[in-house]
Amino acid sequence: MTDNTIANPQDETAELEPAVSAPVEETAAAEESSGDERPASRLETEGDIAADYLEELLDIADLDGDIDTYVEGGRAHVSIVTEGDQLVGKNGEVLDALQELARLVVMTETDHRSRLMLDIAGHRERRRVELAALAQDAIAEVKQTGAPARLAPMNPFERKIVHDIVASAGLVSESEGVEPNRRVVIQP
Repeated sequence: MTDNTIANPQDETAELEPAVSAPVEETAAAEESSGDERPASRLETEGDIAADYLEELLDIADLDGDIDTYVEGGRAHVSIVTEGDQLVGKNGEVLDALQELARLVVMTETDHRSRLMLDIAGHRERRRVELAALAQDAIAEVKQTGAPARLAPMNPFERKIVHDIVASAGLVSESEGVEPNRRVVIQP
């Protein structure tokens, strides 16, 4: 994306996906224009491939964890239920890296880019709740003051959550800046 403005919060999902041979904008546009949702069986296969890969990693690292897979919102989801946060890392950095590795394994096996989401020890769900509260506070501030609100830098997953909440509140938001300092700005 050359423009920092996010006209549609859905556009930011392209940032969540690893780079492949086709430009992300063209591939995302092709998926949207086709109107096709990935068949549940294909998404289940993506989840199974990622789960097998992650299970092997857990075995190699001698870490305990149960792996659950499910399909929701047109994406395969894999959740590792474990104690501790060594697989999450500081600010979810290890989690993000493991998600990208799992997506690459799926892409290698299926020849299709995956939008798979990985959660470990409930980290993403807890962060989703925190971000919802943060977004609601910022929305209230924007409505009260009439001034834009600039939030702290966030990763693409976190910005997507905030954009969706802002849109559902009837306001407009955009992303500005360059990774890793890209942030959401909520407009009055």
